[in-house]
Amino acid sequence: MRKTIKILLIALLLPPGTMRADNVIDEVIWIVGDEAILRSEVEEERMRAQYEGQQIAGDPYCVIPEQIAIQKLFLHQAELDSVTVNESSVSHQVDMRINYYMSQIGSKEKMEEYFRKSLSEIREELMTTVRNQMIIQQLQSKLTENVKPTPAEIRRYFNSLPADSVPVIPAQVEVQILSFAPKVPIEEIERTKSRLRDYTERVNNGTADFGMLARMYSEDTESAKRGGELGFVGRGQLVTAFADVAFNLTDPKKVSRIVETEYGYHIIQLIEKKGERINCRHILIRPRVSADDKVRALERLDSIARFVRMDSLSFEQAVMAYSEDKNTLMNAGLMTNPNSGAPKFEYQDLPPEIAKHIYTMSEGEVSEPFLMMDKTSNKEMCVIVKLKKKTEMHRANLTDDFQVIRSMLEQKEGQEVITEWIKKKQRDTYIHIADGWRGCDFEYPGWIHE
Repeated sequence: MRKTIKILLIALLLPPGTMRADNVIDEVIWIVGDEAILRSEVEEERMRAQYEGQQIAGDPYCVIPEQIAIQKLFLHQAELDSVTVNESSVSHQVDMRINYYMSQIGSKEKMEEYFRKSLSEIREELMTTVRNQMIIQQLQSKLTENVKPTPAEIRRYFNSLPADSVPVIPAQVEVQILSFAPKVPIEEIERTKSRLRDYTERVNNGTADFGMLARMYSEDTESAKRGGELGFVGRGQLVTAFADVAFNLTDPKKVSRIVETEYGYHIIQLIEKKGERINCRHILIRPRVSADDKVRALERLDSIARFVRMDSLSFEQAVMAYSEDKNTLMNAGLMTNPNSGAPKFEYQDLPPEIAKHIYTMSEGEVSEPFLMMDKTSNKEMCVIVKLKKKTEMHRANLTDDFQVIRSMLEQKEGQEVITEWIKKKQRDTYIHIADGWRGCDFEYPGWIHE
């Protein structure tokens, strides 16, 4: 009775005419338990997927409502189980998405025009979306936490695979890296600081606008498009030196002192603070490195590589003594694949400059010095790499690829658990699909009970 009353209320609260087939503004297309799915929700998800380049496998007006319905099943269970997520993690993800949208579209105003919503409305909707996604992930992890196949089960699973279903493992390599930036002359650093002091004086005396200067001169190209604006971020999203200064700013009309980070030299202007988050704009200037500076750095690196090849110095010792790559310094220079968290890379997952050298190298070989751009700091670095291990392309086997096969079985068994859970929820939940939205080849056919 309670469900029926809520459904009637949903229909009554919709604007007049929204339930008609002709000239529909919005309409209830599915009802899952106590929850309605509106046509507008489907349209918004379709637009978001289109903008983010996500491929929808099938008719979006079938696939998307079913995905929303599944989410509602999970969220209802999560509410019963009191599943919660860390709100700061939600805010962090939302800030990243909003900043991505602004960087791709060009500005806050263009983003609002594209989505036909204000920034606060976009943020509020994204908070709900991201929070729900994280809650569902937690619940799915809870449902599949007991999926832990034994070594014997993994072997049986592998032996049961048809020959043409055994995956081909592409060629993979493990790579160690030693890199440092060419030394910048003191005169160039002073020239950089002088430019920033000039910008600061012009803003503080009212003869220039910070945002305009950022668009014209900042070398952080993405934020420069937005007048240097970074969007709301938490302290942990900023490098420490930058955060220490930015979070101590109190006057939006004043400009900070010059701040040095691994990216270069900055000046910062406060826009707004909200609790533990801050929105500010900055101008970044990087000191220029001359061609002679680069040649000297490469010659120095060539000498280090020569000592390693002569066994006068191990590559690991050289990394500890000379490398400035903080991501690998404490791991003997061993690079980690960000896609998997493991040290194994397929060639296409490596930075192109490294892949080009590694492709023709043998195990244990050290490359000649070369220059490459560090995408994180946008600095040109002098680099040598060592090919630690190379595995040729092959069919998966239990000896070399046990973890790959384990993951395959865990994924298969986990999906089976989730599928059975969804089927049970379909049987136990009131579900109604409006006429015109039923003729779909659903992934889970149990939605229509009649």
